[in-house]
Amino acid sequence: MRILAIETSCDETAASVVENGRRVLSCVVASQIKQHSEYGGVVPEISSRMHVENIVSVVKKAIDCCEMTFDSLDAISVTYGPGLIGSLLVGLGFAKGLSFATGLPLIPVHHLRSHVAANYIAYPELTPPFICLVVSGGHSSIIQVLDYTSFNVIGKTCDDAVGETFDKVARVLGLPYPGGVNLDKISKTGDKLKFTFPKPKTSTSEHDFSFSGLKTSAINKINTEKQKGNKISVPDFAASFCYSTTDYISEKFLKAAKKFGYSKLVIAGGVSANSHLREKLKMECKKKSYKLYTPPIDLCTDNAAMVGSQAYYEFLRKNIANFDLNAHANIDIANLV
Repeated sequence: MRILAIETSCDETAASVVENGRRVLSCVVASQIKQHSEYGGVVPEISSRMHVENIVSVVKKAIDCCEMTFDSLDAISVTYGPGLIGSLLVGLGFAKGLSFATGLPLIPVHHLRSHVAANYIAYPELTPPFICLVVSGGHSSIIQVLDYTSFNVIGKTCDDAVGETFDKVARVLGLPYPGGVNLDKISKTGDKLKFTFPKPKTSTSEHDFSFSGLKTSAINKINTEKQKGNKISVPDFAASFCYSTTDYISEKFLKAAKKFGYSKLVIAGGVSANSHLREKLKMECKKKSYKLYTPPIDLCTDNAAMVGSQAYYEFLRKNIANFDLNAHANIDIANLV
C-alpha cells in the first residue's frame, strides 16, 4: 500500500510516499530555517505563508521522485495536530483537496504518533508494545505504545517543553537559531561539570517533567555573570546544561520503564537527536540490558516519511477522515478524530 503523506505542523513543509508503513519511496522537506533565523525562533505567520508557497512544489517533487502518478497511490495522509494552527490548516486543506480530486481516502495522523513511527522506518523489526520518550520543541512525554494505534501517556511536562528550554538558553548565550542544535554542537567541546543546576521537582505524577525552573536557573546564572563583568565559557555552560537536563530526562524515563516493566525503549522527536541524551540512555540501557531504539538524525526532526508510516497503521485501524476534519493546535495522542 502506497500512501502520500503531508506534514506542515510547524516550520517544515514536507511530503513523502511510503509503502506499507516501512519503506520510504521519497522524502522531501522544504526548510524555513533561513526565514526564521533573523527572529531567533519560529514566527507562526511567516511559517504558514511559507507553507502556502512551498506545498505544491514539495508534493509534486515527492511524487515525481518515485516516478509515480496519483493513480499509483492508495491513500493520502496528513498531520492534523498538534502544532501551529495556521501551518496545520495549509497542509490539511491541501490534502483535503487532493483527496476530493483523486477520490483517495484521507488518513488523519497525530503528530506525536508519527514521531514514534519514525522508528518503524529505521527498525523494520520494531513492533509494539514498548515505552517511548517523545521530546521536541513543543512536547516532552513518556508514552506507553500498547499497539500501533493505542497509546497511554504516563508522564508529560507540567510547563515548558525541553526543546523550547534548550532554544531559549541557547538564545541567551548568543547562539544562532536553531538554538537547540547549536547548543548541542558547541557543548561537545565543553566541560559538563563546570556548572551545576537544580534538579526540578513536580507536584503531580512522579513521571512528569518540569523545565521552567531549570530554564530560569540557567538564564539567571548567565545574567548574573554578565552583570559582574565575567565572561562565561559558552562551551562549558552548554555542556553542563545539556548534561544536567538530559540526565534528568533519562532518570525519569528509565524509572518509568522499570515501574511499568519495559525492556524495549524508544526515543523520538527533535530532541532525541541530542548527543548527550543518546549517550546517557545508551550507557544506562547497556547496564540494565535494555534494548534502546534511536531514530537516525534525519528522522528526528519533522518530516513526512514518519507521517506516511503511521498512516499505514491508522488505515488498517480504519481511521479514515471525512472532509469536515479540522486542525487541532492541541490534541491528546490517545484520541482518534
